[in-house]
Amino acid sequence: MISPRAALPQDAAELVRLRRLMFCAMNGRDEPGSWERDAEAVARRQLTGPDAALGGFVVDGDGGGSPHLAACAVGRIEERLPAPGHPSGRFAFIFNVCTDSRYRGRGYARATTEALLDWFAERGVTRVDLHATDGAEPLYRSLGFAEHSTALSLDLRSRTPAGWPAAGTR
Repeated sequence: MISPRAALPQDAAELVRLRRLMFCAMNGRDEPGSWERDAEAVARRQLTGPDAALGGFVVDGDGGGSPHLAACAVGRIEERLPAPGHPSGRFAFIFNVCTDSRYRGRGYARATTEALLDWFAERGVTRVDLHATDGAEPLYRSLGFAEHSTALSLDLRSRTPAGWPAAGTR
């Protein structure tokens, strides 16, 4: 039986290592950088305390020298204005599900994701969103995920205040 445990601030470096593996698997490029240090600091800070909005569940690796994580699922709770279908206004987004290649095929992604979904439910979350790779989509569909809507996004790094569209053209 797989027994995920809650991620702790001291797991931050390993969560970031798995995140880097996830990005590499998604786009085929290993992209180390200062983002890793920043992500570790954010994870440490946001996993602290009983009211933490960042939740994560992990499975510890078995042996192989230094302690490491085999898998993780990490997500965040966001409080929006309540709506008819979401009276608590609590939504969540899962953004980091990864299994180290040494441990794939053991059900760790499912176990950590289910634990994270339970954690969200205990906190009154009424909707959970995520972006799935083609390979992971069957797992999420088996957990009840389905298309919700088409979302538009804007990368604000490429914009400056002077670069905003003129009033009335937004």
